Amino acid sequence: MSEKTTTLIRHKPMMSMKQILLMNFGFFGIQYSFGMQQTAINPIYNLLGATPDELPLLNMAGPITGLLIQPVIGALSDRTWSEKWGRRKPYFLVGAVGCSVCLFLFPMVSALWMAVLLLWLLDASNNTAMEPYRAFIADKLPPSQTAKGFLAQSFFTGFGITLANISMFLFKWLLGESRAGGLPYWVFAAFWVGAVFSIGSVLVSVLSTNEIPPTPEELKKMRAEKERERFGALKDIWVAIVEMPKELRKLSLVYLFQWYALFVYWQYVSLSIAKSIYGTEDTKSALYEDATAWTGLVNGFYNVVTFCVAFSLVSVAKKRGAKWVHIVCLLFSMVGLLIFPHITDKYLVFIPMVGFGIGWASMMGVPYIMAVRMVPSSRYGVYMGIVNMMIVIPQLLETVSFGWVFKHLLGGNPTHAITFAGVCMGLAAAATLWIKEPPIVRDMDDVTAPPKVFSEKEK
Repeated sequence: MSEKTTTLIRHKPMMSMKQILLMNFGFFGIQYSFGMQQTAINPIYNLLGATPDELPLLNMAGPITGLLIQPVIGALSDRTWSEKWGRRKPYFLVGAVGCSVCLFLFPMVSALWMAVLLLWLLDASNNTAMEPYRAFIADKLPPSQTAKGFLAQSFFTGFGITLANISMFLFKWLLGESRAGGLPYWVFAAFWVGAVFSIGSVLVSVLSTNEIPPTPEELKKMRAEKERERFGALKDIWVAIVEMPKELRKLSLVYLFQWYALFVYWQYVSLSIAKSIYGTEDTKSALYEDATAWTGLVNGFYNVVTFCVAFSLVSVAKKRGAKWVHIVCLLFSMVGLLIFPHITDKYLVFIPMVGFGIGWASMMGVPYIMAVRMVPSSRYGVYMGIVNMMIVIPQLLETVSFGWVFKHLLGGNPTHAITFAGVCMGLAAAATLWIKEPPIVRDMDDVTAPPKVFSEKEK
């Protein structure tokens, strides 16, 4: 980096566990929405007539909107300050409103093109809400609590997605197969509950947590840049990519394998369960609807594992290092996915999901512990956006490449797709070995002292 670049070292007060949970509670609603995308969208595509090899392209909304929206929102939030609303909160509030509207409308779709269009809008809203939440944690918490903050997000990720998945199974059990010509009523119920959770949980965080205001010098600089540079946010993204720390570039390889694998899993898990456990490949059969509901329960279970182990990873990461925790968790995930497609008993299929849930807990929190140590605190927003680009680029690659892989190399067999995902998890663990983990930054003793500015050379 240039020697003129500065990093602001803030003295941030410690937060209680209740405060950390309240500030992250909005992540619960955002992840409920994400859980519906994981489990319900692809079965809806199948029920509306999509073929299995079309699923990757039909899921292109997620990576494209993430690639375009998350870094821009991150850079814009770095340059935003409102006395009333703060810096990050306006963005995840607007995103949550969008998620609620899309979730309310989704079960009313009657054609494949309508479902695809709504997924684009839902993903755009999800990305608007999710990206500033990462920077929000880094803004508010002192270094010793950053790991706890990110893993609190893992906890609420597991909790939100678990409820989303269980709601599908529960409402199917309560409402049966009743429908009014389109999708079953249980699909309506699951999505509409998500619409309420999405906006309600974010409002709890917005109203309970204040953001740390910028110093007068920061505010003056922020306003000056806003007036001087019309496309300052885009320039910030480009400069941040050019100046990206070497170890953060290495993390992108880990993300390439783990997120490619996750996208494959979410697209093909219901088809895999339908084939290996229910013995059907007919996506319009009653057996496939049963497989879809059971998939919700299976996905809910691995997310239960996620929120059960999320906080325990904090202490282990402090003792053993975030890098090694992530390697072990990825290996658990690999083993789970390699075993999963070979199980034919619907109850035994939960066992390998323990390993997958441990891996998912790490993926949603532990890499951010390393990433936040690699970047200047004044640029958390733009760099958290770039980290999320590392998530969506592998997903984009998957959407344009895996349909061909599935059809021509895996024989159109969804159980082989899950095995392929397991191999990718193993490659992600191997790539993590390449990273040199940054040292832990210790907290300052005097939380009332004014912020101190260090040059990059001094750092």
